[in-house]
Amino acid sequence: MKAAIVPALNSPWEIREVPTPEPSANQVLIKIGASGLCYTDVHITKGAIPTQFPRTLGHEPVGEIVEVGVGVTSRKVGDRVGVPWVQSGCRRCEWCLRGKKMFCQQQIGTGVQTQGSHAEYMLAYADSTMLLPDSISYEQAAPVFCAGYTVWSGLRFADPKPHEKVAILGIGGLGHLAVQYSKAAGFETIAITHSKNKEKLVRDLGADEVVADAEALQKMGGADVILVTGNSYKSASAALKGLRSDGRMVLMGISEEPLEVTGDIITNRSRIIGSMQNGDEYLYEALDYVAKGKVKVISETYSLNDISRVYDRVANGEVRFRAVITDM
Repeated sequence: MKAAIVPALNSPWEIREVPTPEPSANQVLIKIGASGLCYTDVHITKGAIPTQFPRTLGHEPVGEIVEVGVGVTSRKVGDRVGVPWVQSGCRRCEWCLRGKKMFCQQQIGTGVQTQGSHAEYMLAYADSTMLLPDSISYEQAAPVFCAGYTVWSGLRFADPKPHEKVAILGIGGLGHLAVQYSKAAGFETIAITHSKNKEKLVRDLGADEVVADAEALQKMGGADVILVTGNSYKSASAALKGLRSDGRMVLMGISEEPLEVTGDIITNRSRIIGSMQNGDEYLYEALDYVAKGKVKVISETYSLNDISRVYDRVANGEVRFRAVITDM
């Protein structure tokens, strides 16, 4: 089969012919229909997330099961599925026993501890796969398995109440989805962006208001929840001024910058929440919104043969808004 290979740390990606894998017990073989290329792939390539090379990356996979291993009963050949970031844990530690395998120190991550989805075929543990709604396309489904899942999990974890306001900081690959999820869930939604050329777009996506900064957000009464969808903690620190009392800021992007807070966080009883992908029910819900047409992924599609160029575009922030490999 054809696969994208990262030969070594911080090295250019290559297309190679490699053997098609065979499923072991409790695994399935998936013919990839679409694979999202996420900025996390850049982090992994550059060493911010440790793995062993050579490696095929890719953790936004969707496709059709073409073979099942011994012991698989819940999935069958022909099922349309996707695979999230965390496939499995040790099943013995406190976190696994509490149903929170995302905290397991021995977790198996797609494209990190396994070969990922930037290839014609990929193995996955059967019980980690999520069945896709019939009405969702592969192109729309793939980015949900990281980007959509991440922002919807963050919003749900913040637990906004009826009549509360939700603000989205950064309108990019995650942010354009966060605006739509917030509006689809019925919340008054405010986009925070300095880009004037994005104002019409974010209003079309469902934003009730668009502001340039925290000061403008504060003048209009502030937000109860701020979803930080970008990688700048400097911007997140500034946005704290826009939180109402008892407000929650949710961080879902990785940054090497320090997060600076003032004493206002005490007097306002504000909370800063770190969030990733917080449970299977949130993935189910995130897919359902897309399948029902309430959320639409804006993406650029490419061939696997072009993946080196696509990687450069993602790394340089040139993609609008998600990059998806659909031609394997």
